Amino acid sequence: MRTMLTGALLETPADPPVPAPGALPITPAEAAADSTSDALPDALSDPSPNAVPNVTPDAVPGALSDALPDDLLNSATINAWVDRLARFDRDVPDTERIEQLRALERLKSAAAAAQARIAVDLDTSMRAGHAATGLPAQRQGRGVAAQVALARQESPYRGGRHLGLAKVLVAEMPHTLTALEQGAISEWRAGLLAQETIFLSKEYRQLVDAHLCADPSGLTGWGDRRLTAEIRKIAYRLDPAGYTRRRAKAESERRVTSRPAPDVMARVTALLPVAHGVAVHAALREAADTAIAAGDGRTRGQLMADTLVERVTGQATATGVPVEIHLIMTDRTLLGEGEGDGREQPALLAGYGPIPAGLARRLAVTGAETETAWLRRLYVIPESGRLVGMDSTRRVFPAGLARFIEIRDQYCTTPWCDAPIRHIDHALPHHQGGATSAENGNGTCAQCNYARQAPGWEIRPEPGPRHTLRITTPTGHGYRSTAPPPPGHPRSERRRPAQRATVARQWRAG
Repeated sequence: MRTMLTGALLETPADPPVPAPGALPITPAEAAADSTSDALPDALSDPSPNAVPNVTPDAVPGALSDALPDDLLNSATINAWVDRLARFDRDVPDTERIEQLRALERLKSAAAAAQARIAVDLDTSMRAGHAATGLPAQRQGRGVAAQVALARQESPYRGGRHLGLAKVLVAEMPHTLTALEQGAISEWRAGLLAQETIFLSKEYRQLVDAHLCADPSGLTGWGDRRLTAEIRKIAYRLDPAGYTRRRAKAESERRVTSRPAPDVMARVTALLPVAHGVAVHAALREAADTAIAAGDGRTRGQLMADTLVERVTGQATATGVPVEIHLIMTDRTLLGEGEGDGREQPALLAGYGPIPAGLARRLAVTGAETETAWLRRLYVIPESGRLVGMDSTRRVFPAGLARFIEIRDQYCTTPWCDAPIRHIDHALPHHQGGATSAENGNGTCAQCNYARQAPGWEIRPEPGPRHTLRITTPTGHGYRSTAPPPPGHPRSERRRPAQRATVARQWRAG
């Protein structure tokens, strides 16, 4: 038994490559490196490492093209580079180590450029195939970004941004793409150039591209803020009306998001118009300063955080918020009973992750005392950790089943996608005889669910100790998704009992 306390860059059809634009018909303004208004765009604030092929260090002596084979590369050749990279020469002077680092960084950029061209080729081919089958234009290309994401082992959101950037670079920013191929700029810098010119016409975007990247050596030593400031100044001089429209559009996209943070914390972020953001921060700071003057012993940061919670929720104190949460734990964790480490087994807070047993018990007790929480039971197969049922005392069965699937899967079931679950859908579609059951149900984010509606996708449940899905893409590549284990059960069903006992002893030993 388990106890639960409930309480893109826009994808546009790729245009053919364009000729190199002429010189920018304006005088380059000196970049304002100390500008305070050039924060990075929110949508690009979380860069992730590139999954790219590698070569041995001696393959990049000067220009990347010097040591490349004459024949066209394929996946087997690139995979061979990956294998060889593990055998690079480490008995070298420090000067050579710096050269190795520089060469590998250039290689990462060149690989990102190759990925961009490949992604555009894939999108073009898939769209042509969709058009040949008679799909409406608005549905052509659906699911391509999801395939790019799976191939790069990233979330579908990131896959969509990679594909969108690839289209922009190939079709509208040839100088930026060339600089990326040569290793003169990074994929992150190429993304900044594309993002900051997104509101410009194709002609103006090409002018910015030529002005800044026809000779990328001029960008040497520039930081991200300086590059962003220069792009914005040039873009504003080219199209001041478009710049103003972009600001108005940005205001329409104000929002509040929440993401897990280290040490059992959460990061709540509000994207607001600058005047509103400054006003909110000033009001919280004024309230904190008033409390400190009255003798409150909390720090200014603590007071501002507590005041935010109290004012948003309308509660007298920050700890009295009546919110419905899902907290999964073993009975030994809940009651604090039993021998060994069972009573200190971490609980699982749905939407966040593991939390310490002591904090879980405190949340349970606080919720019960204030009558702001509900208690439900989840039933589990002890040997495997498979969730097989849940009490549904507050809702009718369909809603209860949907809630059960959401708790079981925790996050979107697409590999490498950790987005919150928004859709509960059939693995085997209902019109194909798929049952409305826990076995055939899976939780996905909206983007992944829509991508799977494209032709050629197949999702099927597979036998396994825990709920398992087999995802097959239109190109025939297969990916497996397995529901995470609940607290108190082995992380991997592949381990033999003796292996699990050894791991447990090592974990207890620290």
